[in-house]
Amino acid sequence: MIAKIGGGKDTAGLIRYLFDTKKAKDHTDPHLVASWDGFTPDPGRAGDFDITKRFLVADLDLHVKQARRLGRAPEKHVWHCSIRTAKTDRHLSDEEWADIARRIVATTGIAPDGDPDGCRWVAVRHARDHIHIAATKVRADLRTARHWNDYLTADRELAAIEKEYGLFRVVRGDHTAAKRPTRAEQEKAHRNGQEKSARERLRAIVRTAVAAASSMEEFIHLLSHLDGVLAEVVYFPSGDVRGYKVAAEDTTTAGNKPVWFSGSELAPDLSFPKIRQRLDAIEQQPADQPGRRGPNPWHQATAATERIPHHLDQADDQASQAHLAAFGEALDALPLLTPPPLRPQLREAAWAFERATRSRIQAEHHHARALRGAVRAMLRHPALKDSTTVAMFLDAAILVVIAAARWHQLRHHNQQVAAAHQTLIHLQAAYDQASAEPLAALASRRPPRQTVDRHIRQLRQVIPDHVDQIIEDPAFDALTTALAEAEKAGHNASAVLTQALSQRTLDNAHSPARALTWRIRRLADRHVPGPRAQAAAHAHHTAAPSTAPRPEQSQTRRR
Repeated sequence: MIAKIGGGKDTAGLIRYLFDTKKAKDHTDPHLVASWDGFTPDPGRAGDFDITKRFLVADLDLHVKQARRLGRAPEKHVWHCSIRTAKTDRHLSDEEWADIARRIVATTGIAPDGDPDGCRWVAVRHARDHIHIAATKVRADLRTARHWNDYLTADRELAAIEKEYGLFRVVRGDHTAAKRPTRAEQEKAHRNGQEKSARERLRAIVRTAVAAASSMEEFIHLLSHLDGVLAEVVYFPSGDVRGYKVAAEDTTTAGNKPVWFSGSELAPDLSFPKIRQRLDAIEQQPADQPGRRGPNPWHQATAATERIPHHLDQADDQASQAHLAAFGEALDALPLLTPPPLRPQLREAAWAFERATRSRIQAEHHHARALRGAVRAMLRHPALKDSTTVAMFLDAAILVVIAAARWHQLRHHNQQVAAAHQTLIHLQAAYDQASAEPLAALASRRPPRQTVDRHIRQLRQVIPDHVDQIIEDPAFDALTTALAEAEKAGHNASAVLTQALSQRTLDNAHSPARALTWRIRRLADRHVPGPRAQAAAHAHHTAAPSTAPRPEQSQTRRR
C-alpha cells in the first residue's frame, strides 16, 4: 500500500473533488467508509447531495472557524491522505478500509487513539482500490495537530497493515532516494514529447558530469558547456561558492522562465558539498612519459572493480559505501566511452544502479580513489578499437552488482536490492553484446591440438575442481587462444593461470572459461616478469599447485 499526504486551505474544494463523478471518471461510487464520530452526514448516500455536502464541510471546519476567531488557525488547515492498494491485491471491504483509515489518523497524530480532542476527519471511498482521508488540522481544544513526520509514521503503519491483511508488500526504502518528479512535471514532459521529466534528465546529466570531472572547476565548466542545459553557480554574500543550479532549456514556466533545480533537489548526493567530497577523493593518474607507455586505464579500472566484492565482504561499511558510489560513477561514464550499440543498455544500467549508490551509511570516499582516478583516465584515453576491454570491464562489473545486491540485502536496504537486480539485467545484455565478437575472434585462432592438450594438463594441475566444466564450456576455445597468446608474449601459462585464479573464485561463475579468458587477456598485457620472477612463481606453483588463494565471495550464481 502506498500513501500520499498533502495539505491545503480549502475544505470545500477537497470534499467537492472527492465526491465528484462528472470530471473524475474513476469516481464510480463516492461514499464515506469512516469518520471521526461515525455519525457524519454522507453526501454520497444522501437524497440531497448539495445540502449534505455543505453540512459535512461545516462540521469539518467547526474548530477551524473557532480557532480563526482567536487568531490561532493555521493558514493551510486541510490534511489530505490517499491510500492505494497494489493492482494484484484483493478488493478490500468498506469495513476493512474503515479500519485502515482509523489506524492511519491515529498513528499520524491527526486523531490519536483515546484522545477526545482529536481532529475531525472523514474517509471517502470512490474507487475499489483506494480511499482518501480528509481532515482539518485544528483539534477540539483549538490546538493545531502534532503530525510531524506523518508520511514516515503512516508508511510504517501501512507496512504492518500489508502483513496483517495479506496484501502485496511494498519495497520500502531508507528515504535516501532521489525525489520523484511531481505529477505536473511528468505531464509537462509528456506534452513536450519527452519520456522523462526535466528533473530526471538533469539528474542523469549531472551524474555524468560528476563522473567525467576531476575538480569542481571542471565540473562547473562541463555543465556550462552542455547543449540544452543552463547552469549557474550560487554564491554566499562572502563570495564563497554556496552551490549550483541547473535547468533544461526545453522546460520553462508559463512566463517562459527556466525551471531551476539545485543539486540537492536532483538527488541527495548531488549537492555541492557532497560532489566536492567525491571529487577531492580522486587518485590522479601519472602522465605518460615520452617513449614509455603508461598503464592502460581500462585495465586499472577493471582491476579496481574486481576488488570491490572483496571490499564489500569486510566490516568497514563506510568504505563499502564509498566503493559502491565510485562504481556508480564508472557506470555513469561508460556510455561516453563505449561503441554506440552498447549505450542504450549501459544508460539503463547506470540509471538503475543510481539508487544502489546511496544509503544511510556515510561514505568515506578516499577508500575508492583508485577506481575514480582510473575512470577519469579512461575518459582521456583514445577511442576503443574493439569491445574487448569493455567486455573485460563488464565481466567484473556484473559480479560487483551481484555482490552489491547481497551487501544491501544483509542491511535490509530493499530499494537498493531491487535496483541492483534491475541493473544486472541491463549489464548482462550489454556484456553479451560486447563479448560476442571478441570471443568469436579468439576462438577462431584456436592453437593446434598439441598446444590445447598441454593447456588442459595445466588446467588439471592448477584448477582441478573446475577443469571438466571449463573444457565443456563454449568459451574454452577462446581460453586456449588467450593462454597461447600469453605464452607467445613471454608469460608462463601455469603462472598466469594461478594468478588469474587468485583474483577471484570461479565457484560463482556460470562460464568459468569466459571469466578466465578476460583475466588472462588483461594479465598478458602487463609487463612480462623477468627470468628470476618467473622461476620463483613456478617454484611456488609447483610447491602448492592447488592452493591458490581464493577470496571469499558471494555465493550467488552469476550469469
